[in-house]
Amino acid sequence: MIIAGGGTGGHLFPGIAIAEEFLGRNPAYRILFIGTERGLEKKIMGRLGLPLRTIQVEGIKGQRLFRSAVAVAKIPGGLIASFRILREFRPDIVVGVGGYASGPAVLAASLMGVKTAIAEQNAFPGLTNRILGYFADRIFLTFPVSQRWFPKRRTLVTGNPIRAAFLAEKPQEEKKDPRFTILVFGGSQGARTINRMVGEALDGLQHAKDRLRFIHQAGEKDLETVTAAYRERGLTADVSPFIMDMAAAYHKADLLICRAGATSIAEITAGGKASILIPFPFAVNDHQARNAEILSRAGAAEVIAERDLNGPGLARVIEQLHRNPGAVRKMEAAAAALGKRQAARDIVDICLTLVRDRRPTGRS
Repeated sequence: MIIAGGGTGGHLFPGIAIAEEFLGRNPAYRILFIGTERGLEKKIMGRLGLPLRTIQVEGIKGQRLFRSAVAVAKIPGGLIASFRILREFRPDIVVGVGGYASGPAVLAASLMGVKTAIAEQNAFPGLTNRILGYFADRIFLTFPVSQRWFPKRRTLVTGNPIRAAFLAEKPQEEKKDPRFTILVFGGSQGARTINRMVGEALDGLQHAKDRLRFIHQAGEKDLETVTAAYRERGLTADVSPFIMDMAAAYHKADLLICRAGATSIAEITAGGKASILIPFPFAVNDHQARNAEILSRAGAAEVIAERDLNGPGLARVIEQLHRNPGAVRKMEAAAAALGKRQAARDIVDICLTLVRDRRPTGRS
């Protein structure tokens, strides 16, 4: 199997979840990731022991005219590089998980007669996947609302694949910290607005500093500033630029404060976690707001638009949840009801069926 895509954790981590499930089926199976030099995959795939090849390709939508022109000019090169990688690796199936590299790789596979599939994580599909939907043999969706953009007979609502560590039970020997633990993160690079507003919210939480604990992924650029904010206000916090074992952090947390990317949503629901979601306002097609709305309607999360976000207001929401364990339990139950813990298993099942059945699949 080749898994193509990445760039951000929202695209990469579902691909890793599929890889874990695929490799767990048979030690003879082989896997390869196709990504870019600039993506998150370049930083972490080596640590995970997963092979990566890179191609030169960039995003088009949301760019200024010049950058869009440069990105378009790179498409032929990305396609040629993908053809070369496919000829060398000889995959039985190529799965696109979104991100810049998925387009050329899946298209090249389709033109070569290799079985293909794509995974769409968001409620509103990205441009690349909407185009690839015309070529892919199977289309895996996280949300039913996404079906309207794809051919129905090749579309399945599987949920978003979750890494195995997030599905594991919390270690029994691990003693629960009695303090209310809040996990803060804004994506793999951190989020400056969330970092700043959480810092301002600490002023309104100092009276509860003995009852609160924070785990905060701040990103490299804001690491010193965020660390100082907690230190100056006397609150306990474990601040780091990047949390490699995010699953362990989830297990420790009573409440999450984060963006509303599709992978975060999937991990929150699979783990049944209460959350305060702050959708990134400049996400393509405003897909994070759409993702967050699904949880909000179910009573699974508090949602604060970034334009309405301020330190005192965030502190009030944290305080309300901290003082009302019953409300937190209700949010956890509502989140868990939305979770699809078997997504990676179902996707790999279908991919293996596609490979075994090499008869041409009719387009619709």
